[in-house]
Amino acid sequence: MDTDAEAEAGTAVREYRTEELAEAAGIPVRTLRFYRERKLLPPPRREGRIAWYDDHHLARLRTIAALLERGHTLGGIAELTAAFENGRDVGQLGELLGIGWSEETPVRLSPEALADYFEGEVTPENLAASLDLGYLATDGDAIVHVSRRLLDVSSALVREGVPLSAVLETGRRVREHADAMAAVFTELITAHIGEDAVARLRPLAKSVVEAELTMAMDRLRAPAAPDQRRPDQTPSS
Repeated sequence: MDTDAEAEAGTAVREYRTEELAEAAGIPVRTLRFYRERKLLPPPRREGRIAWYDDHHLARLRTIAALLERGHTLGGIAELTAAFENGRDVGQLGELLGIGWSEETPVRLSPEALADYFEGEVTPENLAASLDLGYLATDGDAIVHVSRRLLDVSSALVREGVPLSAVLETGRRVREHADAMAAVFTELITAHIGEDAVARLRPLAKSVVEAELTMAMDRLRAPAAPDQRRPDQTPSS
């Protein structure tokens, strides 16, 4: 039922009694109570003996239903829910990774959409690693991935057969090298031109890094020429 409470934006807050929420979600009341006992739902607002739920609770119930359809267990959903609720708020992303200055495009996802991107790989451990890296943040009932490019590349690697845990560990290692390279170019530009030129000349730094990475991967794939062998290496007979 609608109440007289107004949201900060000035729109009416939709609230439901227990029976109304269960009906809207298409589940029995006993199932709703079971989810609440398992702490899959946030506590309702209490008004005397009456429990009031809102659209956030309804969205959570729909997410639970979607994850169950995809083969997740209630225990796994409970762990995922706990991990999401302990994750970083989306408002911290700009401070954490410089989103306001970045060229990356954040992506809003529902939990079930994230599960579809990484089918069978969205475990509490992988989710915690993603939150720790700053790849994911929470925004109410939605999830925000920090970068459309990183999301697409990560899901492509997983589809090719690379475990998501390995992708995330590689991302952690790359982050360390990227921080070091960023420091090198920032110091170079600041020392010779000025700090104000860092943003303007960043595309030049990106071009150098991309070229060096390409050549480094070529060197790894290329067989060593005879005169490039180490002194302790001898041709096989």
